[in-house]
Amino acid sequence: MDQLDPKTIEILEEKINKLQHSIDRINKIFLWTLIIAVVLFVLPFIGLLFVIPQFLSSYSGLLQF
Repeated sequence: MDQLDPKTIEILEEKINKLQHSIDRINKIFLWTLIIAVVLFVLPFIGLLFVIPQFLSSYSGLLQF
């Protein structure tokens, strides 16, 4: 196998560092996407689990004469 000169190794290390930085940014984006999805979908769904029974009991109470 060929020996790489120091300049080539330095260039490769720089490219690897840039790639690692990009991967870290993508991981942060995925994390925030997951957090936003939970806040916008799961939490309102859990809230509806409490609101719908109260609404149904109020509505059925209004229907009784």
